[in-house]
Amino acid sequence: MRSRLRQAGFTMLEILVSLLILVIGLLGLLGLQAQTTVAEFESYQRGQALILVQDMADRINANRKASLCYVVTTDAANGSPSLGSGTAGTSCVAATGTTVTRGMADQDLNDWDQALKGAAETSAGGTKVGALLNARGCITQNAATGDYRVAIAWQGMSPTIAPTAVDANATCGRNQYGSEPQRREISITFRIANLTGA
Repeated sequence: MRSRLRQAGFTMLEILVSLLILVIGLLGLLGLQAQTTVAEFESYQRGQALILVQDMADRINANRKASLCYVVTTDAANGSPSLGSGTAGTSCVAATGTTVTRGMADQDLNDWDQALKGAAETSAGGTKVGALLNARGCITQNAATGDYRVAIAWQGMSPTIAPTAVDANATCGRNQYGSEPQRREISITFRIANLTGA
């Protein structure tokens, strides 16, 4: 009889240890799930930023006669001013193109500004929710080379590395997101072709 009791007690101890190991494993899976969710959201934001950067580059190329109207970032070292989060939009002040092409540029910039603010998707209450976190868009032109740079910065979910550590020109939204490793940036640099042959 005593051997049976000892054996039953030992089996109960084995069950408790097994449950403890199972709980530790489940807690590990929960942590992994949380990290996966953050990584998935970061990936989604990067994909949205790529779409918006290419969209503006295409708009500038399509309206090349008024391309200087698109340059909104005059302080490239600090990435300001910018469109998107915390701005009221902009309009063309450059003496370039025609009235029609400048109007097209204004519309493009306002559309891009609204896209950066999340106008593509709204909640039931009308709140804009379809954007990157605190997205800012910067457009600069290098007067020496004629290259245009379209960049989007947004707030990441967790710190990684400061964008300027990888690319010294990655200054869009600089110092606007707390610590610089929290800021994400993606950009495209291009030159507008001279189609007149001159």
